[in-house]
Amino acid sequence: MTFQRARSEEQREIRRRAILDTAAAMLDEMPVTEVSLNELSRRVGLAKSNVVRYFETREAVLLELLTRFLREWLAVLAGELAAGIDPRLPATDRAGLLTGILTRSLADRPVLCGLFGAQGGVLEQNVSVEVVTRHKRESLEILDAATTLIREHVPELGDGARAYCLQVLVLAGALSAALPPPAGVLAAYQADPSLAVLHTDLHDALHVAVTMTTLGALPRS
Repeated sequence: MTFQRARSEEQREIRRRAILDTAAAMLDEMPVTEVSLNELSRRVGLAKSNVVRYFETREAVLLELLTRFLREWLAVLAGELAAGIDPRLPATDRAGLLTGILTRSLADRPVLCGLFGAQGGVLEQNVSVEVVTRHKRESLEILDAATTLIREHVPELGDGARAYCLQVLVLAGALSAALPPPAGVLAAYQADPSLAVLHTDLHDALHVAVTMTTLGALPRS
């Protein structure tokens, strides 16, 4: 991909989208920690000095991608919840369906989970106050939208719905950092079957974690 000099706002926006789309494609191939600005610049067809005109660091690129992925996820989740939860069911049944839908929806998006889990330790370490402030404001908007969405289907969560939404995302991010395990760990499980009890995948681990979080968030009868 090659670009002529961007002279209009439309051309600059095309470049921004190309940088973000290229970074997203890289995340399908490698973990967050291996995405470099040099390789991103090479793949997008721009000099590194041109890329930083649009994003000050590779962390700034990834933070914006996280925001994009969260918004896209919520848009899909709204339809999944509407189709999958019957409002006439008892609260515990609706909460169980919510758990299953959240688990599947997040487990199907390991890149989103990985980015969320990398926020504090990686993505927020090399960006300006301006970039972090914008990201945090957008994150709050997304969290509020998620809270409203969840409460539509399980209003019994009440004032705890916001903390519930955040906790589910934190769990997804933390678990994605460890799953799937590296080759050495898998080899250890294979060599010593007694260790295999520790072996799980993202979906199963998320289901357990989200189930426990949901049960803890529901009010006691």
